[in-house]
Amino acid sequence: MKDLDTPMQLGAVALRDRLASGALSALDLVEACLARIAAREPEIGAWAWIDPDYARDQARRLDAHRVSGRALGPLHGLPVGLKDVIDTARIPTENGCALDAGRVPARDAFVVERLRAAGALILGKTVTTELAFLHPGKTRNPHNPAHTPGGSSSGSAAAVADAMVPLAIGTQTGGSVIRPAAFCGVTGYKPTFGAIPRRGVQMQSHTLDTLGVFATDPLGAALVAEALFGFDETDPATALAPPPRLLDTARGAPPLPPVFAFVKPPGWDRADAETHAAFAELTAALGEQVFEVALPPAFDAAAAQRARINMAEMARYHYRYVRDGLDRLGPETRDALEEGARIPARDYLAALDWPKVLNAGLDEIFTRCDAILCPAAPGPAPEGLGATGDPIFNGLWTLCGTPAVTVPILTAGNGLPMGVQLVGPRGDDARLLRTAHWLYGWAGA
Repeated sequence: MKDLDTPMQLGAVALRDRLASGALSALDLVEACLARIAAREPEIGAWAWIDPDYARDQARRLDAHRVSGRALGPLHGLPVGLKDVIDTARIPTENGCALDAGRVPARDAFVVERLRAAGALILGKTVTTELAFLHPGKTRNPHNPAHTPGGSSSGSAAAVADAMVPLAIGTQTGGSVIRPAAFCGVTGYKPTFGAIPRRGVQMQSHTLDTLGVFATDPLGAALVAEALFGFDETDPATALAPPPRLLDTARGAPPLPPVFAFVKPPGWDRADAETHAAFAELTAALGEQVFEVALPPAFDAAAAQRARINMAEMARYHYRYVRDGLDRLGPETRDALEEGARIPARDYLAALDWPKVLNAGLDEIFTRCDAILCPAAPGPAPEGLGATGDPIFNGLWTLCGTPAVTVPILTAGNGLPMGVQLVGPRGDDARLLRTAHWLYGWAGA
């Protein structure tokens, strides 16, 4: 899908190195992105807002900064797409919702401040499903526009997959980073819960909402995520901690070949035959580096408990939409808000205890492996644009707060990509990304 005569054939780390050396200018890279967008955006629909002149102005300033000899940030000159639930000062942030049309924040979100400080270039805002839930936006799958790109971070995944931008930011409350990354054939990385502050990001569920990133490969994901990890006093999920060394760790060789625990998560019967066959072949090829393990029976209830938390907190945070125009929301959003309002407090509070129970079971598994190996979705992207696919294999890990990454190494018989999902212990993101990079290289991707 990528044009081999453009810099977009390179991963984000290689692009960063060329930008830093002066072998590639930020303006030339932006022009390549804008040319690709001009050619493909009418069919793919990945962008909610983009201003080519604004992008070029940023690029010229960044090029002048490099020529001046001043220190460069770790993301110098790299264009980034932002999911349109992430606030951008003086740039529209409309949350994929008609009720927020024309909304222009006064302040950048924490992650936007971090990106700018690291030298990144804000290329534009990518399409989100309505309020980052299930009602689809306009985006189509770049591999086959008749198929969904997944959601809710639809535009971010599609833009990276179609070589419109090397990096993008999304959010996940159920499966909104991992699933679209799998459907679009890119790396999607959801860090440990609380690793990236959420100030300035539309809140749906304070218990579940997690910022994540998209790149063509695991090293690109490590590069951009490292610049975003941090602490913000307005987000109680975050904590003061030393800066991570995600990229250096990820590109280092593991001391020993990694060991995988293959899990058939709840909902395995919903995966198609091609997924079953692909994972049988993958585990056979990994040989002694993989063992199969069954999750305890308690995990069967995880999806219902996660949904209960999601709906109850969504009803709280999105009450103004109910008050101001419920009839202007999509049916999926309306139904969720109405369901959330009916959840008894006792059931919601009981559901909040489940992550502790589930993580006790996971901790035992992680003593025997480097990462859990499982599907990112029940199959390749389904045909049709009226839904974003089944998140059954993602919500469990969001509820547990564990880091997860999609590694794009499988292809379905119809030519659409299929993602392998790796899950690691909470707080051990660097090792998970190293394992993902190893698997990506092992598969010859």
